[in-house]
Amino acid sequence: MTAAYAYLWEYLVPAETAPEFERVYGPEGDWAALFRRHPGYRRTELLRDLDRGRYVTIDHWESREACEAFREAFAAEFQALDERCERLTSEETLVGEFLVLSPLGRGF
Repeated sequence: MTAAYAYLWEYLVPAETAPEFERVYGPEGDWAALFRRHPGYRRTELLRDLDRGRYVTIDHWESREACEAFREAFAAEFQALDERCERLTSEETLVGEFLVLSPLGRGF
């Protein structure tokens, strides 16, 4: 059995684009809608820093292989959405890729 997988991105978001950013990057947003097109996608979490200018997304996948298969199958759609969303952030940084040791419902 393969381990569950997640990756985290950190974003700096100007106040004027924050509402749209939250809509697009949230668990029911445009990114999650694209991810849901692959059966290996599990869920997205969106965290906002208390100072409001910094956000973190956590995208959960069945496995790293499932995520890679999604990226290959939906490369054009991913690129188009990424380009459309560039104006919403002033900076974005990949925090890292992780194995999920405590899935929801266990250890929380």
